[in-house]
Amino acid sequence: MAKGVDPAKVPYKTLYTGARMPAMGIGTFGSDKYSPEQVSSAVYGAVENGYRLIDCASVYQNEKEIGAVLGHLFEDQVVKREELFITGKVWNDMHGDGEVIASCKQSLTDLGLSYLDLYFVHWPFPNYHAPGCDGNSRNPDSRPFSTEEFMGVWRQCEQLLEEGLVRHIGMSNMTIPKLEAVLTLCKIQPAAIEMELHPGFQQPELFDYVQKHNIVPIGYCPIGSPSRPERDRTSEDVADTQMPEILEIAEAHRIHPAVVCLKWAVQRGQVPIPFSVKEPQYISNLKCITEDPLTDEEMEKIRLADKNCRLVKGQVFLWAGAKGWEDLWDVDGIIAK
Repeated sequence: MAKGVDPAKVPYKTLYTGARMPAMGIGTFGSDKYSPEQVSSAVYGAVENGYRLIDCASVYQNEKEIGAVLGHLFEDQVVKREELFITGKVWNDMHGDGEVIASCKQSLTDLGLSYLDLYFVHWPFPNYHAPGCDGNSRNPDSRPFSTEEFMGVWRQCEQLLEEGLVRHIGMSNMTIPKLEAVLTLCKIQPAAIEMELHPGFQQPELFDYVQKHNIVPIGYCPIGSPSRPERDRTSEDVADTQMPEILEIAEAHRIHPAVVCLKWAVQRGQVPIPFSVKEPQYISNLKCITEDPLTDEEMEKIRLADKNCRLVKGQVFLWAGAKGWEDLWDVDGIIAK
């Protein structure tokens, strides 16, 4: 642990059940650029160096390899299962009756686990795309959000929890209008919500909404996702690590701009899940949240620098008749049909 981080020094968030989740995790989405072997090797190194939260998903196509690595970590006595907080996600093509249960069980088999700490509905509709597709890809079966369909998925998540296959359940890529439609119908509330969060896209209204409902926000793309797939790139995108405010703070602390983004995320109250296969990077990412915090003035400077620049627009999930990617995110305050 000489070059790593003592897990006891990593801050944590408390879920509504009282369970504790580390305030930073390692992401495992290889962005169509990194092989399952590269990602799983990074998971071993990350855990060896102090990470205890691992964010997984079936659609990332690397759970078997991560499962093999988890087995090695347990065998090598690097960590015990109960010391890890492992998440999973049901993909959009497994929303049918019984399919959420089957998908979770397959993930458990692939990961070599008896339970997941948190299981997400990855996207709130059954629209999906082929792995590695381009931004113009469309599935003719895609359709708008349906409260009834979503609750059918959520009831299966609740069943997973009741059967002990998962400890908590969560939602992802939601909006306030969608949450307003479903939260009162939930028998078991979401413990966390994954959402895009970085200095250039802070989603203050949604962030405040989930916190007021005792739901922990988990932020993906925490440093602006420089490795995201080409389909998620547009000429208008803002690079967080090049924002003047971030660069100024980085210079003052003599740290990398990406580290500023991560410090900001944890101090603000969200759980960032940065992805890296490079050991110096993932160690630096975790270490930075245990030392040299940003000042209140720096936090305020970043708050005011929000560019409302969504990077993962999700246009591959659009349905026939949709006006544009904005329809996925209910930007007018109503659920798009």
